[in-house]
Amino acid sequence: MNAEAVETRRGRRALPIALVLLASILLLISVFAVWVKRQALETETWTNTSAELLESAAIQDALADFLVVQLYANVDVEAEIASRLPAPAQPLAGPVSGALRQLASDAARRLLAEEKVQALWEEANRAAHAQLLAIVEDDSDAVSTADGRVTLDLTSIVGALTENLGIGANVAAKLPADAAQLEVVRSDELEAAQTGLKVFRAVAWFLVILALILYALAIFLAGDRRRQTLRAGGFSFILVGALVLVLHRIGGDAIVESLSEAASADDAVQATWTIGTSQLTEIASALILYGIFIVVAAWLAGPTTIATSIRSAVAPWFRRPAYAYGGLAVLLIALFWWDPTPGTRRLAPSLLLILLLVLGTEMLRRAVIREFGDRVTSRSSEGIAQAIATRMREARERRVAAAGSAPAAAGADPRVAELERLAGLRDSGALSEEEFAAEKRRLLESP
Repeated sequence: MNAEAVETRRGRRALPIALVLLASILLLISVFAVWVKRQALETETWTNTSAELLESAAIQDALADFLVVQLYANVDVEAEIASRLPAPAQPLAGPVSGALRQLASDAARRLLAEEKVQALWEEANRAAHAQLLAIVEDDSDAVSTADGRVTLDLTSIVGALTENLGIGANVAAKLPADAAQLEVVRSDELEAAQTGLKVFRAVAWFLVILALILYALAIFLAGDRRRQTLRAGGFSFILVGALVLVLHRIGGDAIVESLSEAASADDAVQATWTIGTSQLTEIASALILYGIFIVVAAWLAGPTTIATSIRSAVAPWFRRPAYAYGGLAVLLIALFWWDPTPGTRRLAPSLLLILLLVLGTEMLRRAVIREFGDRVTSRSSEGIAQAIATRMREARERRVAAAGSAPAAAGADPRVAELERLAGLRDSGALSEEEFAAEKRRLLESP
């Protein structure tokens, strides 16, 4: 082989590897893009995530403390209590106010578990998300990147708390405009948020599709190394998923450290990060799972003894589409029932997954049939035909053997009976022409 041919072959091998590497980079970026698009830019997902946050004990504790602090910082609770007491008892308003503060946090925690307050919480989160989307889409007059903020307005929940404490529902109306406001994004971050969110929103699914196309192109161009390239793609999925989990862990530790103002707030910040990025970890875990499936599929297509035995065992069933696709249907039902990833909850990713599995099943089915074309199930028409042919051949051999034994018993030349038996075996296919000729020659030459 000359040097030019060697270089050409190396180039053909290098191109699929380069495509897999490029697809891996795009896949890594697309994971974060899809996560931001889903969890940050979809109102329903944002609201569902906020509901999960409120179910966390750490979040409930932090939110209850925040509500009580805001209440006492912006409302003269002592004066409100005094206004409801008779004149002789008004001096007790101060001690009652102090004692009430100690009980207010517990009352707030109980209040946050009520459906009414949870509905107020979800409503506040919907409003905050609408404000965020308005900024991203540049159609907000109320909020600008110069001096605006995206805030979570909890005034209605503070009002419910005051009513629950017996202070009065109208107290919430006396709160300043900036009271009970949780800041989601600061004004100096909005411009960066606009740019980043716009980019992720525009390219999320495009990057996913492009990455999958590059993987498919790499496998197509790999020629006789398609199995190895498929395996490399599977390892790529696993590595990207693992890298996302590592970055998530490192990023979470850094964010908790930077946002937590006191050790007591660590649990709440950690819970917020964990729940707020839950879909990111789900996507990463799904990539690892899919990667393992791909690597196993590539191994099953390999030349090892175990893989070959498995292919041989399933070949009779893969010959019949009803069995092959029936098994695939059972697998899909189990997969969607398990629901391991966000993709199985959405139409487009689910259809893409089903399409890929159908194509993979058909490719495997045809490959197994080519390799083990003579393997059939005993219940198939081919298997039944083979069984009938085998039994007919055995019956003919028995008849020939029985017919050959009769002349021998009568004193006839035993070689004639043996020749007839050999001829019967040849006619049934048990002996080839060469084997029949050799046996005939041996028989005739014997004394």
